[in-house]
Amino acid sequence: MTGAPRLEIDLDKIYHNARTLVERLQSHRISLTGVTKAVLGSPDIARVMLRAGAVALGDSRIENIESLRRANVLAPMTLIRSPMMSQAFRVVKSADVSCNTDIEVIRQLSIEARRIGRDHHVILMVELGDLREGIMPGDLAGVVDDTRRLPNIHLKGIGTNLACRSGVTPDAENMARLSTLVDATEARAECSIDVVSGGNSANLNWLFAGAEIGRINNLRIGEAILLGRETLFRQPVTGLFTDAFTLFAEVIESKLKPTQPTGTIAQTAFGLKCHVPNRGDILQSVLAIGAQDIDPDGLTGSNAVTVLGASSDHLIVESARRALPVGSEVAFQLDYAALLRAMTSPFVSKVFHPQTLPPGNSAIASMRTAN
Repeated sequence: MTGAPRLEIDLDKIYHNARTLVERLQSHRISLTGVTKAVLGSPDIARVMLRAGAVALGDSRIENIESLRRANVLAPMTLIRSPMMSQAFRVVKSADVSCNTDIEVIRQLSIEARRIGRDHHVILMVELGDLREGIMPGDLAGVVDDTRRLPNIHLKGIGTNLACRSGVTPDAENMARLSTLVDATEARAECSIDVVSGGNSANLNWLFAGAEIGRINNLRIGEAILLGRETLFRQPVTGLFTDAFTLFAEVIESKLKPTQPTGTIAQTAFGLKCHVPNRGDILQSVLAIGAQDIDPDGLTGSNAVTVLGASSDHLIVESARRALPVGSEVAFQLDYAALLRAMTSPFVSKVFHPQTLPPGNSAIASMRTAN
């Protein structure tokens, strides 16, 4: 058994989630791009997504895409963050497609693609209100024209991203606007837009509510596959597992301690002020994991274990029923931020439980108790 801290990863549950979403999206004529950025471009998870029916893989870091290529993961791959100009050569060498918002970057991609004799496809991302990345709608026509003139660059699609920086909800209005922009682009430029990428896991509520799909034919899905939740309110998606990942951390101290610190209070290790109500003495344990490895606010223990706080290398918890023995392990479920950090940390071991279900079998829900 691998020691703690470790993430135990159930590939059957990830397969079930991915296959279920692929089937639901297919009923709306929408394809699924499996996003691997939260799992550090894991080849094991990427292959599960592909076996479940994902038509492509997407990641925000070219390093992860390069890692997938080295692992011989065979799939179209999309860089879903706008490329850095300094990485243009690496992008055209390893990514088939990239999402772009700046014509100067696309020009550099063209230069590098022409230099190595390779074609590169781009999806132009449009700003529809979330105020992260995106071409302003009024500027789209000019960027389309400039892009189509560049050698070794092919305009593959138009997309948007919502609910990341500002939490703007994908809805009938902004999704219809995306479709309208695509129609207008095709009519004006006399071209065909193959991919209309409407967004991410935040689009599931819009989709499953019986929305008018319009031109949207692709979604980029990561969190809903990995954690079984939509990303607007972090509610479980019906029929999906929310516990494909379990974090284990080891107890290194267990004592009865007061809830309130003593002495003059200044800042914590992370520049915060400590304000704790006095609840008397509690059963407090310290675990060998910290904010360098996880987001402590994104951990959920059992009903008997509550996270109180963390420093870089220590997680402090309260156990309601009994003292936690030193050397024992405590299990946690993770939200997206905690998963992202744990997968990135070299100090957290990753233990994959191999996929046992044959491709095409999504009946795992009848084999285990979901959620």
